[in-house]
Amino acid sequence: MAKNTVWHDDYWLLLMQIYLQKPVGMKPLYCRALVDLSIELHIVPQVLHSKMQQIARLETPRIERIWQTYSQNPRRLARAVRLLREMKGFGAADDFYQGVEVEETFEKDFRPLAEDARFSPIMLILILDLYFRLTTITMVVETPEVQDLARLMKVKPADVVEVLDMFQICDPYLNREEKNSSPLLQSCRQLWQRYGNIATEQLAAYAEELKAYFKS
Repeated sequence: MAKNTVWHDDYWLLLMQIYLQKPVGMKPLYCRALVDLSIELHIVPQVLHSKMQQIARLETPRIERIWQTYSQNPRRLARAVRLLREMKGFGAADDFYQGVEVEETFEKDFRPLAEDARFSPIMLILILDLYFRLTTITMVVETPEVQDLARLMKVKPADVVEVLDMFQICDPYLNREEKNSSPLLQSCRQLWQRYGNIATEQLAAYAEELKAYFKS
């Protein structure tokens, strides 16, 4: 995450454009548009989601002025956002990140894995959540839950099963040997260390939020 995160008033335009996307109103925490903006600004989605709530409440005079100027004129807002991004691209990036040390953390969870571009860490998190919902005998392509998750993430059911197999190797209760393990094993181990020992209800709630990224 960016350290010493700096919020600029210009960011309200970027965030309001997402708020005004149909259906107008609050967007899910991990909707794709909000995550993409988070990655662009190096600001965690939770902060942007909180700022969006301020837009919904018209919390400050500054927000009210922006709302009055742009809420009924999406083309005008689009032009302002385009100009803002052009300024950033033509040498004003330092103004956006002044005093900010960029150290990516959450951004990596939404990017393809270096060892296998079919998957990102958040996809592995969804599959880990599914892992705790199934028994080993049902971790096969014919299982409806496997097919549903594959459809949501736009991968093959066999891809989901491949990751489920890796989590079986990670699971200390199964004591499986590492025979013909895939390059995904190391990433699966890392995700298991992060989430394998938390309450399944907590993981399930997080996974449900992450699904918004694939639905949008």
